[in-house]
Amino acid sequence: MEATSRHVLAEFYGSPAEILNNVKIIEKEICRAALAAGAEIREVVFHKFAPQGVSGVLIISESHISIHTWPELNYASVDVYTCGTTVDPWDAVRSLKENLQAEKAEGIEVLRGDGIPHKTKEEII
Repeated sequence: MEATSRHVLAEFYGSPAEILNNVKIIEKEICRAALAAGAEIREVVFHKFAPQGVSGVLIISESHISIHTWPELNYASVDVYTCGTTVDPWDAVRSLKENLQAEKAEGIEVLRGDGIPHKTKEEII
């Protein structure tokens, strides 16, 4: 069986705390990343934690994008899961690296649905 979907797990380091702690900015940038990748947005759910941090998920026709932020560590973790061939999850990751102003980003891609996950690791430039 061929892979049915692609799942990128990305790590963002060195983003400003004021970005990572702002739920409106995070929601806007996740939506922007989805559109940059060519995805179709369906549902949006985000939550601001006290005293800090944001978590959210964007349901797209092609699957989902989720984020969890740790402003105190200038760190965010992101999942971009896409089905089909019309959306490249790396386009979303690159958009987020730029717009979250991350100093460094890394990601691992896992092909889903083929029985054996194949992993590739990339540093996002």
